Amino acid sequence: MPPTPRDADRPQDLRFSRMERLLGGHPIRTVTVDGTSARFVTDPALVRRILVTDARHYGKSELLQKARILSKSGLLAPDDARHRHYRRLAHPHLRTTAVTAHTPLMADVARATAASWRPGQPVDIQAAMCRAAGRIALTALLGPTTGATSDQLTDRLAALSWEMITKPLYGRAARARRPAARLRQAFTDFRTPLARCVTDRLNSPHPTTHYLAALLADTGPAAGGALSGEQVCDEAVMMLTAATVTTASVMSWALYTLARHPLAEEKVLKDLAQPADTDTDTAARPGHGHGPPGYTLRFLMEVLRLHPPVWITSRRTLTHVTLGEHTLPAGTDVVFSSYLLHRHPAHYRDPHRFDPDRWLTTRPRPQDATYLPFGTGSRGCVGETFAWQELHVLLAALAQEWRLTLQPGTRPRAAAHTTLHPHRLLMIPQPR
Repeated sequence: MPPTPRDADRPQDLRFSRMERLLGGHPIRTVTVDGTSARFVTDPALVRRILVTDARHYGKSELLQKARILSKSGLLAPDDARHRHYRRLAHPHLRTTAVTAHTPLMADVARATAASWRPGQPVDIQAAMCRAAGRIALTALLGPTTGATSDQLTDRLAALSWEMITKPLYGRAARARRPAARLRQAFTDFRTPLARCVTDRLNSPHPTTHYLAALLADTGPAAGGALSGEQVCDEAVMMLTAATVTTASVMSWALYTLARHPLAEEKVLKDLAQPADTDTDTAARPGHGHGPPGYTLRFLMEVLRLHPPVWITSRRTLTHVTLGEHTLPAGTDVVFSSYLLHRHPAHYRDPHRFDPDRWLTTRPRPQDATYLPFGTGSRGCVGETFAWQELHVLLAALAQEWRLTLQPGTRPRAAAHTTLHPHRLLMIPQPR
């Protein structure tokens, strides 16, 4: 950005080095996206104002077409009161105690994924990670289902997640009929069997304690009323897809990074071989446990710094606002990139270098916006605690079982679509 005509035709080829060159040194710069003028913000302090301090003055923006096909009735509702209601509803199912209860499920899925690979046979890593993350999300948020139904839902959620991961955000490709048709078909293919699950839960005499059950029993916020059965189904699709695409993208980068950095791989394996610390093992995320984070967590933190799945975000001003030295009228689109914030030379020494040990002395602080892998503020990712533990468990099972190398002749590149993911990541597993 600002996109040239070539970039608008091929947003997947967006060059981050060009973004850094054009936007570097400018805390706010005017850019044009699909013919719409917007303000691109690169100053973390100003991003914090957008997301935290003055968040009430900013609403959702449709400038970047991320999730138009998904539900906007619950957690993605533009109305703050409605969003807060469904955030509170989801929180008990995603907080630390719930994550602890779901850790054995994560481990079972991770072991099953590792057991499905064969020595020397190429693995489509992103497809495998979509299936693993999807299986975990389905069971954690919907509760157990029968074998055949579980397999069908997992396969179709993985297919939908891949279409979402590779969905262009802007330009002609974002408006093309063929990708949109594939996404709509994948959405329908998954939503149809999921709707049957929702109906079964409605008719079941046995109450459950999963998030879907909470949605079905909810009476809604004070204003707006409860979700209809159709909206509950759409909300479930949104939650499941969001949980799958982000985890799949990050895990793909993590496994790729292990292959690229043998010394880091050696340190991760050594760290994983140590006896588990209960404080950190059940809540493997920054800020938990005693002392500096262990090496595996530092490794994941660095993967997320360099490859944040939600790499770009847009908001729209609801009123006249002052942002830095600029006065922005209501209706102004504001864009910022966690990819650029995470590589800001003023905040990270040698910012393009993969260095997990930088987190021994650098600690991410909620009061700034220099590290935003899960966002921040009232609309930050509600599943952050769940995600950190899931990444840790999946990485441990796969890395300890297999040594992965890139398939000869392949050179994965960063593809900037709905999530930042490695394009065509085929890897060869060999037993440890």
